[in-house]
Amino acid sequence: MDVIELSVFASRVDAICEDMGHVLRKAAFSPNIKDRLDFSCALFDHRGRMCAQAAHIPVHLGSMAYAMRDITDRFTWQEGDMIVLNDPFLGGTHLPDITLIMPVFCAGQRIGFVANRAHHANVGASTPGSMPISSHIDQEGLLISPDYLFRAGNIDSRMLKRLSLLSDPSVGREQLPGDFQAQVSANLVGAQRLASLAQALGSLQFLSAINALHNYAASFAHNLLTSLPSGVFCFTDHLDSDGMGGRDLELRLRLEITESRVIADFTGTASQVAGNINCPLSVTAAAVFYVFRCLMPAHAPNSVDLFAFLELKVPEGCFINAAFPAAVAAGNVETSMRLVDLVLGALAQAIPERIPAASQGTMNNLAMGHVTENGRWDYYETVAGGAGAGQGYQGASAIQCHMTNTLNTPVESLESHYPVVVESYAVREGSGGSGRWRGGNGVTKTFRFLAPASVTLLTERRRSAPWGLNGAAGGSPGSNQINHKQVPDKYHAQVSVGDTVTINTPGGGGWGVKCADENQVL
Repeated sequence: MDVIELSVFASRVDAICEDMGHVLRKAAFSPNIKDRLDFSCALFDHRGRMCAQAAHIPVHLGSMAYAMRDITDRFTWQEGDMIVLNDPFLGGTHLPDITLIMPVFCAGQRIGFVANRAHHANVGASTPGSMPISSHIDQEGLLISPDYLFRAGNIDSRMLKRLSLLSDPSVGREQLPGDFQAQVSANLVGAQRLASLAQALGSLQFLSAINALHNYAASFAHNLLTSLPSGVFCFTDHLDSDGMGGRDLELRLRLEITESRVIADFTGTASQVAGNINCPLSVTAAAVFYVFRCLMPAHAPNSVDLFAFLELKVPEGCFINAAFPAAVAAGNVETSMRLVDLVLGALAQAIPERIPAASQGTMNNLAMGHVTENGRWDYYETVAGGAGAGQGYQGASAIQCHMTNTLNTPVESLESHYPVVVESYAVREGSGGSGRWRGGNGVTKTFRFLAPASVTLLTERRRSAPWGLNGAAGGSPGSNQINHKQVPDKYHAQVSVGDTVTINTPGGGGWGVKCADENQVL
């Protein structure tokens, strides 16, 4: 393939991922998928190596890229198969993120896989919203190790029975919940599009194009590596708490850059904890992948070979390489965000002009719902905050940063689905760190309940502030309130009619010292 043909091919496979995303969004029932867009779609080659993705959720896509090859080797694939999983220790992230994987065949030959991962607000956890303050994976809901949902086009009755338990119990019969049907549809569309492309090119030419795409990605990785200075760069950060009494939990990184590799060594990071900020190795890999992907051009193909130069050293038993049966609900969302801060903090010493200050460093997770004999409702959202400033630009305000790429749930959608009123929703002025370029502001959001509910908050940066760079101030920490009284960063409560929950999200850090001469940065 010449450069133009390869560029067209890369655009076509990326477009297939976008098509899958459109189908999933339009067919889904829950606000999590159709409004917040908490889902991701990707393509993999016949060996399970990622070759394309849509611009969806970084923590989903990076973890799939890391774990997919092991998953594909577990099965003997045939046309019409589809695998379902959410096991964090076998390719998943946390239990609400459920993945469907389907092989794609052309003229009887397996040419690749399509996959999508979507967040489900109800996976049978101990509290509504399925983001409990947990100490064991069993408290977090239904755990699905990689297994068949469809075999040769026929739904697996055992898996159908398990998944139907997540439906509204008032339905009274076994059926695949609506969001799962949307995920199935997205994979079917992706498989059909990919098979059509392979048929048009011919199987051999298609596989050759995939290999060329991987090689093209490797060239971007090489170019990045040659632009980085050799050396050792260290950084340390701390999580506020694990929700179970552990506080100031250390994250430590030694980033070694050589002419041929980047070694991310997390030795010294705190051991596995009682609470749910633990995360599997796939989530740690996703955070590292994301940061280095941000240093590459936007048009670089989204192949796993972009990260071939990265080597991870993560001690077994630390809380970012946790072992079963560790609780991991917040690891995917909170710990992943702080791992991004950690890698950026180390890189800021190597390439300070290219690295922004810390963003809000949390997803501000809010889960709520209520269960009665007549039915249940479950809702989950993440709340935006401030982005870190960089050289030459202010940080964005009221935005989802880094490992989450979701949207705001429209107030109209939230209030039409659930017994909740959003009393206020505003930019939290002054929460961004000051400097030559100011960090972005967080938000203030207040919910008032029209019916009794269970509420869980999983948040970070309530005690520690997002850091600034090059002499600038950090952003303001966040805070959580129930009925105007401060509550901890990890908290569960039962609320009554008229009660309010307020989330004040952190601002981003500033960048550079502000001088009298606006053209000068100290």
